[in-house]
Amino acid sequence: MSAEKYLQMIQQDIHSVVFATIDENQFPVTCVIDIMLADKDGLYFLTAKGKAFYERLQNQPVISITGMIGNDTLSSKSVTLRGEVREIGQGLLSEIFEKNPYMKAIYPNAASRTALTVFQIYKGSGEFFDLSQKPIFRERFSFGGMESHMQYFFVTDKCNGCECCVKICPQNCIDISSCTTKIQQEHCLHCGKCMEICPLQAIERRTL
Repeated sequence: MSAEKYLQMIQQDIHSVVFATIDENQFPVTCVIDIMLADKDGLYFLTAKGKAFYERLQNQPVISITGMIGNDTLSSKSVTLRGEVREIGQGLLSEIFEKNPYMKAIYPNAASRTALTVFQIYKGSGEFFDLSQKPIFRERFSFGGMESHMQYFFVTDKCNGCECCVKICPQNCIDISSCTTKIQQEHCLHCGKCMEICPLQAIERRTL
């Protein structure tokens, strides 16, 4: 699925996500924030200028967000994203209140809304993770020119085809049907058991 579709999923299907920002002591701080709009250029949210959240965004304009939908663990789908943010002011405020009418109960009049400002996540990389499928499904995406940096497990040419990893994989995502053993990345849980059990240390954790 395209990055834009995942951004729309965050805004429309999940909506309320956990934000992680960094405070003045370099500690992570989390809070729940609603994503108000999404388009091909990113995600949009708002906050009041008097909040500590606003100050953290100003001092270090980087974030990580996570959102999840599903009735229970085995029906859950999650999206995690990290990226850079910038303040864009009140230009989209009318559209945000039109598409998110519940905000009118929090900020009922024009005077109260002058405290608000809109931020855009304009650059980011993320991952979709779906536990409702058998085997599980995961997919990376990025937008705004940010490269995706995700860890994965890779079978090197040290492999002799002993199949120890195949027997231990909880998702049966190690393919030995060809001459080269491969891990199907879209179904891998990243549990690391294959790397742990390999007698030849033929499996590595890599980042791309």
